[in-house]
Amino acid sequence: MKIVIATENPHKLSELQHILPSVLSNSIVVEYSGLKDFLLTLPPETGDTLAANAILKAQYVAKETGLLAVSDDTGLEVDFLKGAPGVYTARYAGEHGHAQANNQKLLEELKNVPRAQRTARFRTVACLSWPDGKYQLFEGSVEGYITTSYQGQNGFGYDPIFFVTEKGKTFAELSETEKNAVSHRGRAFKQLATYLETSLK
Repeated sequence: MKIVIATENPHKLSELQHILPSVLSNSIVVEYSGLKDFLLTLPPETGDTLAANAILKAQYVAKETGLLAVSDDTGLEVDFLKGAPGVYTARYAGEHGHAQANNQKLLEELKNVPRAQRTARFRTVACLSWPDGKYQLFEGSVEGYITTSYQGQNGFGYDPIFFVTEKGKTFAELSETEKNAVSHRGRAFKQLATYLETSLK
């Protein structure tokens, strides 16, 4: 079986290529491909919810390739900012995927805000889509808070400033295995992989 991971983010592609096989049993062999193998470019994320954007991407890639496709949309929801950046997480500072600019904007907006009011969560909605348009959604989340400075060297995006309450560290201070075990994306895609394995039996 071949599944296309509908993302243009190389960090996310690598993360999902680690998460998905870790859940599927050895009896199910799956080959995971990125968009580069098909010379595809994702359509703009025009949805007003994480689910809408995940569906948009997965359905497009499944239809264009004729293969199963998986995608996700992830939002960082900061309580003090009434849920922002939310669906605009990847392009919070204007340019899509500019991690440093996004982090700096968020830290500036929370400047002088006390620790108790910096609570936040990462939420991922993952989508598994078939070429005929059928799809299934899965959701994962993790609670934490926004730090006042960068901590750690691993990960990507907001990882250096998102402190994971249950681990006592930022995502950037965790190894890839540690992060995948508790992350929003890890939880969503483990549900997806479990569903996939069940449906293949």
